[in-house]
Amino acid sequence: MPEGHLVHRYAREQHAALAGQVLAVSSPQGRFDPRPYDGRTLRSVEAYGKHLLYHVDDAPALHVHLGMRGLFLAHDDPGVPPRPGVRVRLAADRAAYDLIAPVRCEPLPPDRVRALRDSLGPDPLRGDADPDEAVRRLAAARGAVGAALLDQAVWAGIGNVWRAELLFLAGLDPDRRGVPPRTAGELWALGVRHLALGRDAGQVVSDPAAPDERWVYKRDTCRRCGAAVRVWELGARTAYACPVDQPPG
Repeated sequence: MPEGHLVHRYAREQHAALAGQVLAVSSPQGRFDPRPYDGRTLRSVEAYGKHLLYHVDDAPALHVHLGMRGLFLAHDDPGVPPRPGVRVRLAADRAAYDLIAPVRCEPLPPDRVRALRDSLGPDPLRGDADPDEAVRRLAAARGAVGAALLDQAVWAGIGNVWRAELLFLAGLDPDRRGVPPRTAGELWALGVRHLALGRDAGQVVSDPAAPDERWVYKRDTCRRCGAAVRVWELGARTAYACPVDQPPG
């Protein structure tokens, strides 16, 4: 599943390519009604956690969640024919984006946009995120910190890769309970820094000196100390941790 850094990258790229232009919107697959959006001006593309919101003149917001299999195909030439399985094509004068296999692709009126925002925790990549609220939500979580980080109502945009790598960088055991505010604040600062690196690079960057490497995620041994990586189920996802650099307790 694309995590928050990639969703923000998609929003930034598509906003730059399409915003302020009249859209040609179609659904080659036939599973979306493009009529409320076709021929209207796109004002902005916004990311919040793992969600995309397209704000179009005189139309409900278009809400997209990519889920596990969703993806975009980008075309510099909007005249390139779309594949039959494209859920939605968004095209303007010089670019087109084809959305394939999203878990959500739906119109959202203003009240449902507000409900979506209210359901999500602070997003480390949003300028309007409240660090104090982020700290409060994580510190108030009763379960394991590794489970809390995957709860989008605690922090929005964190997925399994970022969970593993951020907790490693913070030296926290994913099973740890009762994270104090100071530790939560340090973890938030790591998230703000590293997700921005990931957004700009288009991939998870947990070590700027070796951006293609991971510390523990899907590794047999810790890249820092060489200890065997612990692997177990936590929050319905596979967790990874170094028993030396992330000691239990």
